[in-house]
Amino acid sequence: MTKTDTRELILGILLEIDGQKGFSHVVIRNVLDKYQYLEKQERAFLSRVAQGTLERRLELDYILNQFSKVSVNKMKPVIRNLLRMSVYQLKYMDRVPDAAVCNEAVRLARKKGFASLTGFVNGVLRSIARGIGEISYPPDPRIISLEQKERKSQNDLEKLKEQTAEYLSVRYSMPAWIVKEWLGEYGRDVTEGMLAAFLLEAVTTIRVNTGQITPKELQSRLEAEGIEVETIPEIPYALRIRGYDSLRRIPAFQEGLFFIQDISSMLAVEAAEVKKGSCCLDVCAAPGGKAMQLSQLLEGTGLVEARDLTEDKVRLIKENVERLKASQIRVRAFDARVLDKEMIEEADVVLADLPCSGLGVLGKKPDIKYRITPQSMEELAGLQREILETAWRYVKPGGTLIYSTCTINAQENQENVRWLLEHAPLVLEPLPRTVTDFAGKTLGTQETGMCQLLPGEYGNDGFFIARFRRRAKEEEAAQARANTCQTEEKRAANRG
Repeated sequence: MTKTDTRELILGILLEIDGQKGFSHVVIRNVLDKYQYLEKQERAFLSRVAQGTLERRLELDYILNQFSKVSVNKMKPVIRNLLRMSVYQLKYMDRVPDAAVCNEAVRLARKKGFASLTGFVNGVLRSIARGIGEISYPPDPRIISLEQKERKSQNDLEKLKEQTAEYLSVRYSMPAWIVKEWLGEYGRDVTEGMLAAFLLEAVTTIRVNTGQITPKELQSRLEAEGIEVETIPEIPYALRIRGYDSLRRIPAFQEGLFFIQDISSMLAVEAAEVKKGSCCLDVCAAPGGKAMQLSQLLEGTGLVEARDLTEDKVRLIKENVERLKASQIRVRAFDARVLDKEMIEEADVVLADLPCSGLGVLGKKPDIKYRITPQSMEELAGLQREILETAWRYVKPGGTLIYSTCTINAQENQENVRWLLEHAPLVLEPLPRTVTDFAGKTLGTQETGMCQLLPGEYGNDGFFIARFRRRAKEEEAAQARANTCQTEEKRAANRG
């Protein structure tokens, strides 16, 4: 049997993602599934180099442009990505000998039909290997003293912000325009903390299927298989796991005893404080984690309807529901932008975890930061409002609407909350402390009814959660009368 060329697989992954023909988490997972026979060490190498090269792409390009006479943007895609993955190994993988990195890159360039460029590849990589400790990075403007800052004009301060964005962009491999947005919203310290968190080793969080097994029993089973398990006090049915080879090879996964779900996603469901017997609607449910969590909390009572746009997504939800043997769940394809008249005021809880820019999950899906644009974020905010315009109508008077996203962009989060409060008979409800006290890594308080969870050292995604209560009919009528009075007063003032 011919030995599988792991580095060639990595190059193929990078080319597919670089050409925007696939998303990183899907492409990497598909390759690992296809080559399940690879040894654990080879699989770990493949995952780390592919993921790491994507995470550090801007920094790797910055380094390459210092040592190559041909700019990265002008290189052929095969050579560009081959050099990127090689520089990542040189800089971040000490156990891989420099000579091996250079020789393997040359061999792979020749194998891919670029024999004429092997000298170029070899020369660039050997120069970087020799000069890796002398790379010139943009200066950190923080070294400027406070006294010097006070002497600067407004123009100089703007320049300082540009320099800060440039420094952080290269240091943490994040597009400068995103860094500027966050500097304006969160300031230097919080922004840098988030950027650093995205580069930490990804942690897998699972939700125990308590209808089939207790958390303690599952923990014992996993540990008996050599998997590291960590409990999460804030949510007793959540665990963090490390040290496994393939999720699909874990017997407990195959038996439906747990579901991969980030702690932030679980907190969005916890925010609803669902009561037994409730009717719940998840309007954008795929892959079904939150819908099944709702079902789990209902303990066999009530009903959860899980919807999504396409038959493929519905099929995925159904597969997961079947694997976990989840009860009281009805699954159907439905466009969340279209009003379903039969569901108006029928749900005790509506969960609207909506499509978003995904800037809170860059640690798991690093290619998002290279795809997203300011225009696409604006379009997503508009799509979210279209869905919210229908979603709130399904909530019974006195019922609960949870709006959540996996982003840290105010336009899609706080601004949409303000918009919804102006357009619907809703009020913000205090969030449970399970959400706002999580590891101290939130922006917002229990009383505001919304919070921004930041990506952090605890392995959680960046996530936004807002909890609304629909006014009772009497409140709605009173509010409508008040709005009419305000309108009349404004008209009278204008006439006067």
